[in-house]
Amino acid sequence: MADISIKELIEEMVQSDPHKIILSGGRGEYRKVVFERKIIGGKRCFQIERYTEKQVFHQNIDEGELEEALAGDLQDGFRQINMFSAREEWDVKISKKGKIAVNKRHTENKLITVQGNNRRKKYILEEGMDIPVFTHLGIFTKDGKVVHSMYDKFKQINRFAEIVDNVMKSYNKPSINIVDFGCGKSYLTFIVYYYLHEVKGLDVHITGLDLKEQVIKDCNALAEQFGYTGLKFELGDINGYKTDVDVDMVMTLHACDVATDYALYNAICWNAQYILSVPCCQHELNKQMHSDKLAALTRYGIIKERIAALATDSIRGHMLEACGYKTDIMEFIDIAHSPKNLLIRAVKKNVSPDRRKKAFKDAEALCEEFGFRQTLMEMIKADGRI
Repeated sequence: MADISIKELIEEMVQSDPHKIILSGGRGEYRKVVFERKIIGGKRCFQIERYTEKQVFHQNIDEGELEEALAGDLQDGFRQINMFSAREEWDVKISKKGKIAVNKRHTENKLITVQGNNRRKKYILEEGMDIPVFTHLGIFTKDGKVVHSMYDKFKQINRFAEIVDNVMKSYNKPSINIVDFGCGKSYLTFIVYYYLHEVKGLDVHITGLDLKEQVIKDCNALAEQFGYTGLKFELGDINGYKTDVDVDMVMTLHACDVATDYALYNAICWNAQYILSVPCCQHELNKQMHSDKLAALTRYGIIKERIAALATDSIRGHMLEACGYKTDIMEFIDIAHSPKNLLIRAVKKNVSPDRRKKAFKDAEALCEEFGFRQTLMEMIKADGRI
């Protein structure tokens, strides 16, 4: 979008049917202005929030007044505009000399509809899609509608699909190899296969590993029933698991206690590009935890248990950073649905030596304070990676 004027930019934004526009970096009275589509009193309109350093002012305008309102506010010298519509997101930068740079991203999977004062996102895996495992689980009716009592499960599965989609935005190969450790009944494994193969069009190869023989038999039968030729399940232990395949992604969802550490260690040894882990049943550090300085954290059993679980995941995150992964720990689902709601997301990056060293030192200091010996850290130290 070369040599576009402010007037032309506003016209194009309005024609894109935005549901939200944010003006920021203002140099005048207002530091930020937010335009958001609402339904108020049964009428569609835009609600405007104008922020000064200490206050916020509200105004509602008709949809037809959006262009004029934008033109008025943009006279205040805003340097950045973010526009969100049903199909696109715009990131607009305006230089001191008035030169405009526009970056557009298509967002077909995030269609927004307006319902009262709320926005409802169209999920990546939506009603009406032919998703065999959703029907098998009773999440979808036979005609592809979400069963009302299964809506929370539907949202949780979509949340994981969104996380997978997000981490793989930079992935540019036509095929992908994934190992799912402690796969259990493998509902999310089937969903990941469906999404990456059927929706994204990748040549997908997933191996699910579990210790339960009947579970493995059932999962292989289901994969055959669905025609998922790239999905297989094996009986085996995470600790010591070997493969000749170049693994691109490791998933470990609710692998119990130190089984998560073995899964993360395998992923690190393979230089897997992506790691997604939802830990479970973390007892290792709870049994070791003591501190003279912070004894208040170990006095009550429930507090001690939760601090130990959080410390476990913090150490794991720091170890992944120390091994060259950009790592986040995030909420996977609402804690009301499960207390085990943290997800470790790690992507192999060019992490600086200083950052890697600091990550290890910080984890080491935590272990020294509470007397911890944590499995993943000990394995990484033993093989000389740090």
